[in-house]
Amino acid sequence: MEHIDIARDRLREIVASVLEVDKEAIEPGSQFYEELGMSSLEKTEVVVAVEREVGALSAQEAAAFTSLDAAVAVLGERARNLRGIVLIDRLVARHVCAGRGDRASYLDPRAGEITYAGLLEAARGYAGALEAAGVPKGARGLLVADDSAATVVAVLGLWWHGCVPVVISPVLTDDEVRYIAADCAAVMVHLDAAPARQRALEALFTTGTRFAGADVRAGLATASAGPAYRPEAAGPPAAWSAGCEVLVQYTSGSTGMPKGVRHSAGAIAAMADGVGTVLALTPDDTVLSSARMSFGYGFGSSVLCPLAAGARVALISGTVDVHSLAAALQHHRPTVLFSVPRLYAALLNASAMELAPGGVDSVRLCVAAGENLPGPLSERIRAAFHAELLNGLGATEVLYIVVGTPPKEGRSGTFGVPVPGITATVRAADGTPVADGEQGRLHIAGPTVALGYIGRPEAAAVTFADGGAYTGDVVRRAPDGTFTHLCRADDVLNLGGYKVVPSEIESVVRSVDGVQDCVVVGGRDADGLEQAVAYLVARPGSDEAVVRRAVTAAIRGGLATFKRPARLEFLEKLPTTSTGKVAAFELRKAAAQS
Repeated sequence: MEHIDIARDRLREIVASVLEVDKEAIEPGSQFYEELGMSSLEKTEVVVAVEREVGALSAQEAAAFTSLDAAVAVLGERARNLRGIVLIDRLVARHVCAGRGDRASYLDPRAGEITYAGLLEAARGYAGALEAAGVPKGARGLLVADDSAATVVAVLGLWWHGCVPVVISPVLTDDEVRYIAADCAAVMVHLDAAPARQRALEALFTTGTRFAGADVRAGLATASAGPAYRPEAAGPPAAWSAGCEVLVQYTSGSTGMPKGVRHSAGAIAAMADGVGTVLALTPDDTVLSSARMSFGYGFGSSVLCPLAAGARVALISGTVDVHSLAAALQHHRPTVLFSVPRLYAALLNASAMELAPGGVDSVRLCVAAGENLPGPLSERIRAAFHAELLNGLGATEVLYIVVGTPPKEGRSGTFGVPVPGITATVRAADGTPVADGEQGRLHIAGPTVALGYIGRPEAAAVTFADGGAYTGDVVRRAPDGTFTHLCRADDVLNLGGYKVVPSEIESVVRSVDGVQDCVVVGGRDADGLEQAVAYLVARPGSDEAVVRRAVTAAIRGGLATFKRPARLEFLEKLPTTSTGKVAAFELRKAAAQS
C-alpha cells in the first residue's frame, strides 16, 4: 500500500536524523534499542517527530515503537497523514462540506457576521490575490494586525496559497516591527490597525507587496474583485507535509530580543486531538477571547480551537480592557471565555454593574492561561461565573496550552495535568527527571513542540532539548500527577501572559534626564498576579515630581502597553550586596510586601 511505503520511508528519515546516521543504515527490521543502540531519550525524540506528522500517540502506541516495522504497524491508517495536511479543509472547508456553511464563524464589530462559507470564499479570494501579486509559495507573510475577521482571512489565505503567516501586534514599536520583518524575511505585509497607527505602519512599508485589512473587509461585503479578493486566480488549497513550517509566532526570551518560533502543520493538526478534547468546543459554542491573535494563547483561542470545532467567535477590536470585555460579555453572551488571570481579577474587582448576570450566566467554561493563576483567584472565578474552569499552562514554543486542570475537577492552586498527547516532566539542571515533590524545570514532549527558532541556534539548543522543550517555568509535581507553578527559571517577567525583560524597561527609564539609576523587578498585585515595579534613583538636585512625569512620558512613548511597569518607586540609593552588585532580591522582597 502506497501510504505504508511512504510511512516506512519517512520513519527511516526520522530515525536516521535522530541517530545522526545515513538513512540507508536503518534496516526495516532493526530493533531500536538492541540493534541500533538507541537511548530512551532518542526514542522520545523519534516519537515526538512522528507525532508532529500524524498526531498524538497513546502511551501504548508509543511503547510499541520498538523497531521500524513495529512503528509502521502501529501507525496503520494514520500514516495517510504523511501525504499532506490541508489546513483549510481541517479548519473551514469540512464544515461547509458538512452543510454548516451558513453558520457564523466570526462576529466582527466592523465586518458583521461572517459565515463559514463566506470565510472560505474570502480565504480563496486572498489566496488568489497573493497569486496575482506574485507572492511565492513557501514564503513568510507578516501580518501587523488587530483582531478581526480580516486578519483570520489573511491567515487562511496565506495557508491556502502555501505561505507561512507571521502575526504580530500593532502596539509593538516601529523598531520592533522593523526587526521582526527583517528577521522573518517577510516577502509581503498585511496591515490592519487603528487609523493613526495604520498610517504609521504604511510609512514603514512603502515598498514591496502590501495588503490592507480594509480591502479584505470590502471583499467580504461585496464579493467583488479587489486588491485582496481575486478568487478566480486561486489554485487548490496547499497540502502541507506534517513536519513543514506553517506558522511563526514571536516571543521574547531572556535576551530581550524577539524570537521567531516555527510551528509545524502536524502541531496544528495535533491540537484537536490534545487540548481540543479537553476544551470540548462544539458548533453551538460562542467563544470570546481577551487574548489577542498576535499572542500564542489568543491565536489558539480565537482561530485554531474554535475553527477546528466549527464554533463561532465574537471579536473585540483594539485594546481590551475590563470595560470592553464586560460589554462584550453582555452583548454576545459567550459560552466559553478565554482570558488571562489579571483580566479575570479586574472583572471581579469591578463594580457590580460590570458583572451583571446578563454578562456571565451564559458562560459554561472559563479558560485562564498566560500567567500563573493563584488558587484563591481561581475559586473567585468559579463562584462569580458559576462555570467550570480550565487553568492552563503553555508557551509559544509548544503552540498552546499543554498542561491544564480538567474543567470538571477543582485542583485549585495547580495548573493540572498534561493534555492528551503531551508528556510533562520535571527536570534537574542536567536534564534528568526529578522525583515527585521536588522542584525543577518543566519539560514538555509531544506533537505541538515547535520546530525551533528562526536563526537562533544557540537559543534553540537550550530550549529545545532532551526530546522536547523547556518552558522556562520552575514547577513541582505531586504524586497524583498535578503540577504546581513555583516561579520563572529566569529573570523574565510574565505580565498578563507577555514575557517582558526587565532590562528593556530599565533602558527606557534610564534614558530620561534626571534618572541616575533604575532596576525593574517583579512584584505582586492585590490578586497575587505578577507586575513590574521600577525602582528609580533620581540624580542629585532633581525634582522627583518632574522626573516622575518625564519617566511616565518616556514609558508611554517607548514601551508597548503590556511592557509598562505598574509602579514607579523612588529610592535614595539602590541596595547592594557585599560585592557591590545590586541586591535585586531585596527589591523583589520589597515589591512583594508593598
